[in-house]
Amino acid sequence: MKLDEHVISKAIIQRFSEKWLDHLRLDVAIVGGGPSGLVAAYHLAIKGRKVALFERNLSIGGGMWGGGMMFNEIVVQEDGKEVLDELGISTLPFQSGYYTADAVEATTTLASRACQAGAKVFNLMSVEDVMIRQTDTPESVRVVGLVVNWTAVEMAQLHVDPLTVEARYTIDATGHATELMHLIERKSGAKLLTKTGKVMGEKSLWADVAEQATLENTREAFPGVYVAGMAANATFGSHRMGPIFGGMLLSGKKAAELIIERLENNG
Repeated sequence: MKLDEHVISKAIIQRFSEKWLDHLRLDVAIVGGGPSGLVAAYHLAIKGRKVALFERNLSIGGGMWGGGMMFNEIVVQEDGKEVLDELGISTLPFQSGYYTADAVEATTTLASRACQAGAKVFNLMSVEDVMIRQTDTPESVRVVGLVVNWTAVEMAQLHVDPLTVEARYTIDATGHATELMHLIERKSGAKLLTKTGKVMGEKSLWADVAEQATLENTREAFPGVYVAGMAANATFGSHRMGPIFGGMLLSGKKAAELIIERLENNG
């Protein structure tokens, strides 16, 4: 078969446009394509929810690619291993309660399973703003969508207007930077659902405390917005955990389950 460059270009533009148009209204928008965001996307998608993940970088996977200090192995505890087992990611026992996994296998499989479940990934897109609306509920104000632009536009500091995506719920899975929550804090004029009403900030590394705190802090942080992974600890003022990923994985799953429950209860 003789290849036609026109057909190749047309196929890419048309298929992407179809995908983009189909995901301008979502059940859930996830910001950040690290491990917690990918696990959340997978669990939402397998429940039939329309979910899209927005990642500013070319690649997804966040810090999981590099393992610890570019040794591309990760560590998970027993509970975290169960998440990897469910996704078909192999682990090796190290010593009692500790397991290792190949960082590249874990990252690529997480991404693949999320996509195969039906989640759509829009990489090279940055979230530059949120849509906040007054509501008739006790929440008063609520995030109802994202404002997105190409990362290249952001990097080049070009004056190009963005586009919007509506979402019934949003997950901030942007890691240490907690980018979405900082945006909401700055733009909403309302308090976050933290003790201070603001992003409380990340504390120093303490794996034992941070792993448990990651799950405890995976919850709604502003009406319509949940935090997962390191963004959860940074929002609610707990520690970072280093290159152990069980809490990150479990956090993504918990965020998905909490939102699924809300969607089911609210129709």
